[in-house]
Amino acid sequence: MPRNTVQPNGWVALKLPSDNVRVLQVTPNTTISLGKYGSFPSNLIIERPFHLTYEVQEKREGESFSRLRVVPGTELNADLLADTSAETTADGDDVIATAEGEELALVDEAGTVVARSNREIIDDSARQTLAPEEIEELKRKGTSAGKELIAKLMLSHTAIDQKTAYSLAKYKLLKERKFLRRFTVLPLDATMLAQWMLEDRDPSKILEMRQETIGLVGCWADVHFGGLPMEGVSEPHGGRWLAVDDTGGLLVAAMAERMGILYQEPQEDDTEDKGHRGNGQVTEATPAQLPAKDTEENPEEQPAAPSSPRTQRNPRKRPRRDDLDDHYAQTNTITLIHSNSQPNLSLLRYFDFDASDPNQRHPYHPLFTNLLPVSWLQLISPDEDAAYADKPADVAPEELATWKTNRRGHYHRKRRRWARTRQIVDSTRAGGFSGLAVASTMDPISVLRHALPLLAGGSPIAIYSPSAEPLTQLADCFSIARRTAWISSPPAGAEGRTVAELDAWEGSAEFPVNPTLVLGAGVQTSRAKRWQVLPGRTHPFMTARGGADGYVFTGWRAIPAEGRISARGKFQKKRT
Repeated sequence: MPRNTVQPNGWVALKLPSDNVRVLQVTPNTTISLGKYGSFPSNLIIERPFHLTYEVQEKREGESFSRLRVVPGTELNADLLADTSAETTADGDDVIATAEGEELALVDEAGTVVARSNREIIDDSARQTLAPEEIEELKRKGTSAGKELIAKLMLSHTAIDQKTAYSLAKYKLLKERKFLRRFTVLPLDATMLAQWMLEDRDPSKILEMRQETIGLVGCWADVHFGGLPMEGVSEPHGGRWLAVDDTGGLLVAAMAERMGILYQEPQEDDTEDKGHRGNGQVTEATPAQLPAKDTEENPEEQPAAPSSPRTQRNPRKRPRRDDLDDHYAQTNTITLIHSNSQPNLSLLRYFDFDASDPNQRHPYHPLFTNLLPVSWLQLISPDEDAAYADKPADVAPEELATWKTNRRGHYHRKRRRWARTRQIVDSTRAGGFSGLAVASTMDPISVLRHALPLLAGGSPIAIYSPSAEPLTQLADCFSIARRTAWISSPPAGAEGRTVAELDAWEGSAEFPVNPTLVLGAGVQTSRAKRWQVLPGRTHPFMTARGGADGYVFTGWRAIPAEGRISARGKFQKKRT
């Protein structure tokens, strides 16, 4: 589970007033810059809880940094908690009084005004008396974290009293998003990372997967915690999922988060509450939390900078074992099929996991032992892969002791690499997986042709594609008409084969894949609308981000019965 406080060298998401999200690594003794919203020392948010809203204050006299103030909830929700009953009449009728000479927009049959015209408030810039030079000067001064500038803008508006409740709230909200110097610290999870990649980065790298489609794939693939390993069982068991990920590791991160193996557990020497900081009661940073460069006059009052988790060494050494022993977990695993020599899992670095390092330090990240990468070549033709087929020669311990240190280390690394590859390939080809999740640009028919035989009976299947056409073609391969045609008149290449041989059938033009292997095939999509909630005006946004909608193919792995099926039992004829 993720920690409740910001950790040194950890990744966080900062939500700005403009609703933009900025993902960054909190490095101790550095300065975090938020552009026009200001900058602050990183030590001010380390070891403090998530979901707190901070306000960047002005620099004090003689200080070269800005302090932070925790904004209480009553101040954040002041507009929502405000009493709006004063606008209603005493008798309870929602009747709007008319001013002399005012143009009306809507009148009922009795002549009662039910809405005003907003023609007088269209041109807001013409009614703003503050000159652009004065606004820029107030922005440079940055007094009261932008609140004074917003107040002067509203007081300088000559038609502020003519605005409706909705127009006034919208005007204030726009100014706060533009000038208010606040930010909220949020934990970086898979959905937040997807939103940041989709809106602020390159959406094509994650195949434009939205949060709704990530949830659909995880639910339909039934990804969950697979249980603890059983004592005395050396074969793979429990929850084991098969994945094909071309999103840079986003799909793997979402699956690992559901399985509880995405975040590294805290060490025994770590404390959850260091000095009771970050409990939400401190409204201003203390000098002890400031960078060392700003407190050089009193170095004895400056505490030691928190060390990085990557540099902390566990006093317990990793137990030494044979190079050819099993290196990966037997349960609660994700087997990733990729098409390159190394899988593209660059997004997993935001969760402190480096997929390119085969020799990580102890204690291991959960993904190091529970994420099993295997290439398509190793899965289809393992004997043609040198890493699997070429076993290192055994060397006697006496001869090995005479080798130099570099040569001996290279020998052990080569043997461990071969043992890891052998374990992954053998366990993958043995099959018995609990589900399949795919987010790839490859043809889904070719993916299922090799992945279906690896699934256990009744296993769920979820395949994501930015467009619907590949998935509709795949769903047509498992339609009732094709399944009926297969059963009534099987193709020439499928006659006389067993069920195991038909699972690995290479397909034909009429039947690209065995249509009896999947039941309940269908294609679906989902898209959640964003809503605008303001006093007197609640409606969904009429415009949203474009791009691909994203579709998900769902189905269940079926194992056809062998032999002829006949109905048994006592049946009574119905009277006509």
